Amino acid sequence: MMTADVPLSGAGLGLRRALMGPLAEAPELAGAIDFMEVAPENWARLGGRLRRQFRAFTERYPFVCHGLSLSLGSPSPLDFEFLADVRDFLREHKVRCYTEHLSYCSDDGHLYDLMPIPFTEEAVHYAAGRIRQVQDFLGQRIGIEHVSYYAAPGGVAAQQLSELEFVNAVLAEADCGLLLDVNNAYVNGINHGYDAAEFIRGLPGERIMYLHIAGHYDEADDLKVDTHGSNVIEPVWALLDVAYRAHGVKPTLLERDFNFPALPDLLAEVQRIRVAQQQAAGGARREARR
Repeated sequence: MMTADVPLSGAGLGLRRALMGPLAEAPELAGAIDFMEVAPENWARLGGRLRRQFRAFTERYPFVCHGLSLSLGSPSPLDFEFLADVRDFLREHKVRCYTEHLSYCSDDGHLYDLMPIPFTEEAVHYAAGRIRQVQDFLGQRIGIEHVSYYAAPGGVAAQQLSELEFVNAVLAEADCGLLLDVNNAYVNGINHGYDAAEFIRGLPGERIMYLHIAGHYDEADDLKVDTHGSNVIEPVWALLDVAYRAHGVKPTLLERDFNFPALPDLLAEVQRIRVAQQQAAGGARREARR
């Protein structure tokens, strides 16, 4: 069994263009961030001033990439021209790891959403095969993220596997890494009626490259929408503790895509990740001494 070996540690923040100015103008606050994340398709072909500004961040912080449009479950062929751009981007900026969504977002054209893959044996083999192709092309292991979804792909009757069984089967067959998204587990647990903590405990900790934590939108008591546009709520913080107890302290990144609070408030959430990591590490040491 592989072990995720990603040279990362601590608490990270997703870099968005709206944050570049505030972070650059407040270096004493930005020191609270251990690593950053971007979607490579949003940055790979930029030039001029914005590219120089971005390069200033990649020279200062470790970076990871989390893609949006690889479309691992799509019936359309993989886009190797796009993957070549990704490969060049990863190398240019010395990106520590590359992850993508276990989903699809294209067919004859781009669907502009991350659609869930049916939880079937056939889909396991198909998605795993495409992940292996990507890894072979890039010359490195990638990670996959279990996505939030709002209806059973293909209908409940078509599902041969649970979500957890499906994710674990793809990980094993593709021999790839895992990006554990704590908020996705919470959202899916509410929306589909399962125990998010048990889902997290059932994932293979040795494959985890890093974790995501984020806020979401409450559409209804039984419908949560993964938006990354609000603060992380207490039940999601509690699930982060579950993940650390189950799998050990892992690098963890705060996703925030819009409705940005003042920078000190945003970095306070990053600091809360670090506090959770310190508390979990301290608890593990106390348990080891017993």
